Amino acid sequence: MKSHPLDHPATVPPMKIDGGISGSGGEAGALEEAGYDGAWVAEMNNDPFLPIVTAAERTSTLELGTGIAVAFARSPMTLAQTAYDLQRRSQGRFILGLGSQIKPHITKRFSMPWSSPAARMREMISAIRAIWDCWDGDGTLDFRGEFYQHTLMTPMFNPGPAKYGQPKVFLAAVGDLMTEVAGSVADGIICHGFTTADYVRDRTLPSLERGLASSGRSLDGFQLSIPAMIVTGTSEEAMAESAGGVRKQLAFYGSTPAYRKVLEHHGYGELQGELNTLSKQGQWDEMGERIDDDLLELFAVIAEPQDLAAAVSERWGGLVTRLSFYTPYQNDPDTWLPVVEALKAA
Repeated sequence: MKSHPLDHPATVPPMKIDGGISGSGGEAGALEEAGYDGAWVAEMNNDPFLPIVTAAERTSTLELGTGIAVAFARSPMTLAQTAYDLQRRSQGRFILGLGSQIKPHITKRFSMPWSSPAARMREMISAIRAIWDCWDGDGTLDFRGEFYQHTLMTPMFNPGPAKYGQPKVFLAAVGDLMTEVAGSVADGIICHGFTTADYVRDRTLPSLERGLASSGRSLDGFQLSIPAMIVTGTSEEAMAESAGGVRKQLAFYGSTPAYRKVLEHHGYGELQGELNTLSKQGQWDEMGERIDDDLLELFAVIAEPQDLAAAVSERWGGLVTRLSFYTPYQNDPDTWLPVVEALKAA
């Protein structure tokens, strides 16, 4: 197996442990008190930016990010402005996490254009940075790209230099091209929950290194974030229930053509077509049953609560720099307090 810099603990900072906050943002204070390093807000059935205002007011050290905001539903200017405001409100703790979504959502749900997603994303992040540089510099804005043009910035609309520095930008990516874009123009990558440690080593890291090399950088200082699938419980029944939830979530992701490459990496490529057919028939329970024990173990860390920190460290330690717990089932938030403590101690 090829060695990578992130495989060597001596070169890697301690893994940060992140939590999640809902559309209210009210959980942020409890997460900070519990020892979490950061918190992400997903764009599901709520705006991903508004909860961060509340979260910033209730915390002082917790990093706060969108995990993710749908980039192509917005323009570089609106994203630059919102991120700049949240960076100021959080006193330098905001991370702009972006993702492309898929074409049907962009064109049919958001009624926005879709084309060449990797190239468009590269240009979007470059445009955002050009806008921030304009505000941090002499106020001159002259960005001319294939997809975006920003050439007007009058003093009335210029917020001026960033007191706390420009926000970090993370990019969600699965495929090689988007991963290279993350390495080229972003400060970190948000790996998809539908991934494995082997896929990160064999596909994600080499693609990142190509992107980083194109911008004259290395993995040093670059952040890899993973929402790690977890199966846990305090009884056999609870373990079975959590395993069922993860199986269904994996089946849902596996039905999407964009994620077929992850299944193919492990010899399960044909399963994607089967899952896709079942999804169109609404056979959600049947889809979950197609995720066998071997596949579940590939994608999920499976352990009882007292053994979870060690199992997470064995799977992801030295490979990623940020980790959150992906649990698509009901669970007790107190379950994670000793796990977070043990992981941070490690």
